[in-house]
Amino acid sequence: MAVNTKPPFRADQVGSLLRPQELAEARTKLRAGEMSAEKYAEIRDKSIRDVVAKQESVGLTGITDGEFSRDWWHIDFLERLDGVKAVNEKPLIGFQGSDEQPPILHVTGKISRSKPIFTDYFKFLKSEVKKTPKITIPAPAMLYHRGGRAKVSTEVYPDLAVMWADVSAAYAKEIADYAAAGCKYLQIDDVSFAYLCDSKYRETFVKNGDDPEKLLRTYAGAINAAIANRPADMAVTTHTCRGNFKNTWAASGGYEPVAELLLNDLNVDGYFMEFDSERAGGFEPLRFFPKSSKKQVVLGLITTKSPVLEDMDAVCRRIDEAAKFVPLENLCISTQCGFASTHHGNSLTMDEQWRKLELVVKIARKVWNY
Repeated sequence: MAVNTKPPFRADQVGSLLRPQELAEARTKLRAGEMSAEKYAEIRDKSIRDVVAKQESVGLTGITDGEFSRDWWHIDFLERLDGVKAVNEKPLIGFQGSDEQPPILHVTGKISRSKPIFTDYFKFLKSEVKKTPKITIPAPAMLYHRGGRAKVSTEVYPDLAVMWADVSAAYAKEIADYAAAGCKYLQIDDVSFAYLCDSKYRETFVKNGDDPEKLLRTYAGAINAAIANRPADMAVTTHTCRGNFKNTWAASGGYEPVAELLLNDLNVDGYFMEFDSERAGGFEPLRFFPKSSKKQVVLGLITTKSPVLEDMDAVCRRIDEAAKFVPLENLCISTQCGFASTHHGNSLTMDEQWRKLELVVKIARKVWNY
């Protein structure tokens, strides 16, 4: 089978990686005022160089900075938009078994993007990568999804449609900067699609006055508007999962409620979809994948929530099962999520992390001659 030269790749990854001890310790010192920002940046950049080299050595093609330049996969980006503030408070539904919860975003002013957010991070990554640099950013939906209408100022945005238009315009400016810097691979992380597979989440949004089906269309529309003017040579993917915070999760449920819209209405080149546990359901919702499409479905079959290494033959059998619904040439494999969606990281060792990524590559070589 021909090797795909455009992202997503047969063997891929979601993006975040465990922080090395030196970087974690430097972050603590920086927060305590015991280290200068310049010294911290030096350690961070060295850590990124090392992790780039390691990714390339295990055979990956899409290379990230491990998200080492941020504390939270979404907060660090979104709170740098004008008009957004992160607040530590109880979420509508939290992560299971964890007292600590990510901050909630409040929209307190008109949303815009007056200065670059992750552009310099991408430029540095690109300067260090021999293969394909991949940048990951949170989806527009993450401004709204964990707090709902109550966290959006009604004075600033009496009409939410105006807010979504502003959000997409802000994203479009940021993405244009990535394109100008030579970005060919952008991943937009949107857990909202998977969360809305969960009946409890859907019920919560209904109680708060939202229609889950309209929300899905709004979220998809916000992404489509944000990427509408991307260059033809920039591949855009989306990743959705049911939560990933210190090995915990937030939602459950198969993709049936969202698959048709996700796979047909979202104008991206690939979909990273987790299938690592019973909470994600079966492959049957993939029947909505559009026929004769050139898009890719990236099967998240290797979990980042457990150090146990999956059996290669068992994973290959699952790929065969998925191929009953999506042609094999339209499938790829990856981990189900990142290894460190937040600076805390999941409870795996560095060796366990790399063995899982090596397994992704080995499986891709066996199945697709990657």
